[in-house]
Amino acid sequence: MTLKNTFYATAMASALAIGAAATAQTATPPGAPATGMQQAPTAPAAGTQTAPAQGAPNAGAPAAGTPAAPAATTNPTVGGAAMDATKTITDNASAAPNLSTLVSAVKAAGLATTLSGTGPFTVFAPTNDAFTRLAPGTVDTLMKPANKATLAKVLTYHVVPGTITLADLQQKATAGGGKVVLTTVEGEPLTVEIANGAVALTDVNGNKSYVETPDVRQSNGVVHVVNGVVLPKLN
Repeated sequence: MTLKNTFYATAMASALAIGAAATAQTATPPGAPATGMQQAPTAPAAGTQTAPAQGAPNAGAPAAGTPAAPAATTNPTVGGAAMDATKTITDNASAAPNLSTLVSAVKAAGLATTLSGTGPFTVFAPTNDAFTRLAPGTVDTLMKPANKATLAKVLTYHVVPGTITLADLQQKATAGGGKVVLTTVEGEPLTVEIANGAVALTDVNGNKSYVETPDVRQSNGVVHVVNGVVLPKLN
């Protein structure tokens, strides 16, 4: 059973109250407070979002007849913590101090086992600071057992099937005239735009989030750390 079918089967009466604050809002410049459910995060400075650094080149050419070893790729750290590309999304997120709110939410929504599964998944992972931009009390409300289905809906809106790297996003965006629309596991579209070196996500309500750390490789996919929470339609 897919994630979408699993969580759409649960009644979402509580979504009406939470969703009332998540109506579409007029786009605001990066860094300015947004009206409605959350404040607009600031776009990272140009050049700060880079693909993982490649390993240092060999000091000299290999001896004749000796095949060159492939260059090693260094996984970015997240919140100062090393990310092990042989571990799952759940395991690596649990090791990152700046993703603790996300990890708590994933556990409350019953998604920890799923994100430890085979996948692959592409996850846009909001930082702890990203969750603080939501309206006061929103996170506490979503974490309540009665709102488990709504929380799962929000979290699966941050997940896209397959492994989509920064290079893939750039390629798709170029082909699409600067933007690409992804279909999330939750089922609704998420728009990705690349401009001036920044990767911006725009949800169905008009809220924006920006990629801070791309291409954090996992054994079951890839994580892009983002500085805002994107929201599906909740009513």
